[in-house]
Amino acid sequence: MVQQIEPITRPFDAIVPLPGSKSYTNRALLIAALARGQSLITDVLSSDDTHYMHRALEALGVHIEDIDEHAFRVDGVNGRFPATEVTLDVGGAGTAARFLTAAVALARGTFIVDGSAAMRTRPIQPLIDGLAQLGVDIEAREGNGCPPVVVRANGIDGGRAKVRGDISSQYFSALLMAAPYAARDVEIEVEGDLVSAPYVTMTLSTMAEFGVTAERDGDRWFRVPAGQRYQAREYAVEPDASGASYFFAAAAVTGGRVVVPRLGRRSAQGDLGLLDVLERMGCTVRIEDESITVQGPAQLRAVDADFTRMGDVATTLMAISPFADGPVTVRGIAQTHYEESDRPVAAATELARMGLRVESEWDSVTIYPGIPQPCEVQTYDDHRMAMSFAITGLRAPGIRIANPECVSKTFPEYFKVLRSLTANR
Repeated sequence: MVQQIEPITRPFDAIVPLPGSKSYTNRALLIAALARGQSLITDVLSSDDTHYMHRALEALGVHIEDIDEHAFRVDGVNGRFPATEVTLDVGGAGTAARFLTAAVALARGTFIVDGSAAMRTRPIQPLIDGLAQLGVDIEAREGNGCPPVVVRANGIDGGRAKVRGDISSQYFSALLMAAPYAARDVEIEVEGDLVSAPYVTMTLSTMAEFGVTAERDGDRWFRVPAGQRYQAREYAVEPDASGASYFFAAAAVTGGRVVVPRLGRRSAQGDLGLLDVLERMGCTVRIEDESITVQGPAQLRAVDADFTRMGDVATTLMAISPFADGPVTVRGIAQTHYEESDRPVAAATELARMGLRVESEWDSVTIYPGIPQPCEVQTYDDHRMAMSFAITGLRAPGIRIANPECVSKTFPEYFKVLRSLTANR
């Protein structure tokens, strides 16, 4: 299947309600499962990634009541999953793979965390090494540092772990969320730079919402005192900043105006850093307590921007870069080589297929201005490639998105919501 993108020929003015954050949904589901008591989680994202987390937790013996598509009651297990031998299929859900690998170590028994063919190529060795330093018997079954992972669980001893930070912040989030139930305090030292650090802040804020506190020294060191327990609560998931990025970008390239409600200045989501970049490019940005508004300019300006802390929205900027008045450099993206696709390579390849001049290095891509030629964009089964380059098609005629169904990973209604922009012109 191919999705044809219809250009927007005059500016739109739209209010775009967005689904809940995948990152917060999967954090809240796991923490509620580990908590003492029954939690109510509302405004959750319904997508492939969250469904994999949901089903995995049920396989571990957690009772989850579906109130409707976007709300669950979760009966917490107080830090100990009832199951003793389960193979968990996480599909292509990186959050589920990393978070559950650490969480099942709290149980007793043998657990395998496995996933899709693509998941079997995504590195998880730094998390394995970190858990091993905390006393967990764990290994990558194929010996290649990728899933499937075998955990022979008997609780987490605790202590100190040193984990490399240049591949994924999810390793740290996984360790931190399991840490309260370790036998001793858990200290985690970051080796090198911590990429996508705001996601760790999101993890710590979600833990705090459920009653667990942690100490930190910037992005270098974290400590979770033992003996704490998550307490059940009602928790509303805020909208997804990564998903919002495409609609901010849509306003940027068309001169339109978009308002995203329920997302504002109190959010800890690092992907909102894209707003600073768009402002530098000439957009008018207004961030309030409960909404964000972006107004696109008549002409986007060139920019050189660092995405080390917000890698998930790097392709969003790459997709609109041809419409700037000069070359746009997107740097700090080395970690995104290890996502659902090799994103820097994939994005550069598709831009070149549109006839654009692109220069690539391992940690950066520079895109020169030009008119994208009609093209069927290959998405590499990567939801962010599909959603990003659909925005290119709002300005350039003839853009078609191959395998548009891949957006179901995080935003199943994406193309429906995108089409709604033209209804608000």
